[in-house]
Amino acid sequence: MKEFMMIFIGADYQELGLSPEELQDRMGKWFAWGDKMGAQGILQGGKALVPVIKRVVGKDRTVSDGPFAEGKEIVGGYYIVTAENADAVVEIAQDYPDYDLGGTVEIREVMVFNN
Repeated sequence: MKEFMMIFIGADYQELGLSPEELQDRMGKWFAWGDKMGAQGILQGGKALVPVIKRVVGKDRTVSDGPFAEGKEIVGGYYIVTAENADAVVEIAQDYPDYDLGGTVEIREVMVFNN
């Protein structure tokens, strides 16, 4: 089995103006999805990220605060999952709760270095 990072990209819930009920329903979907993967033994971990962004760029290490002009989408969090291959993770990603909000799941295999 390989490890993959599922990176969740989408709009900030606060900027969308979700009501407390909508937010609670959305979080329930996230918890159910995480519980499903946990029961299958494929979820290795993950975290949600706050939308405050700082970037350090280039040889001069220029520091800037977001949001950035590239768009309003943010990396909202990630999961680490185990699967045979990226196609299996695409199947896992079918239950991502934020597709209806225009969300995206980016799937990246975790690189393994052998000493």
